[in-house]
Amino acid sequence: MIDWSGYVGLMLQGALVTIELTLMGSALALFMAFVAGLGRLSRFFAVRALATAYIEFFRGTSIFVQLFWAYFVLPFLGIELTPLQAGVLALGLNVGAYGAEVVRGAVQSIGKEQYEACVALNLGRWQGMRHVILPQAFLLMLPTFGNNAIELLKATSIVSLISLADLTFQAQVVRAQTGNTLVPFSTILIGYFALALVISWGVRSLERRLARGIDGVRV
Repeated sequence: MIDWSGYVGLMLQGALVTIELTLMGSALALFMAFVAGLGRLSRFFAVRALATAYIEFFRGTSIFVQLFWAYFVLPFLGIELTPLQAGVLALGLNVGAYGAEVVRGAVQSIGKEQYEACVALNLGRWQGMRHVILPQAFLLMLPTFGNNAIELLKATSIVSLISLADLTFQAQVVRAQTGNTLVPFSTILIGYFALALVISWGVRSLERRLARGIDGVRV
């Protein structure tokens, strides 16, 4: 009889790695989304071109290839990354490229009267964006950001290809050691679903909280 208690620790360790990847990857993706998204709206051609090149490149190439580049190719350029760092970099840059278009679209959807109000209040371009436009646009971004975070969570499974011990990697270890496929892969199926539910709940809660205060932000 197989003693599954010895493998619970492996699955928990894998879950912690997956959560760590998701949190750090999402943080990088959020940062890149705002940098590139606002860059697309810049008055300077060079900034717009750079932001567009980043978005199109990472949306137009495979995340598998991006991960392999980060882990296997960058060392030839003198940049050594751990498997965790390579995973965060690839996931964050890839999802950030999709998030950038969310930022751009949300900012552009804010009514013209809001920009005119910023001018009437003598707010500079950055002040108006920070205090008036972005608070309203961020509320519009949240649902899609939540979807992007869930997509990033599911994409973390690719890091098992570079031997990072996430949930998928540990499930493969358990299967190899026990010969059982159903239990470990059913476990991670439920695990990913549970983590996705947590993300959805968190985003909805934040959306409700911001929606209650948005009227105080409008001018």
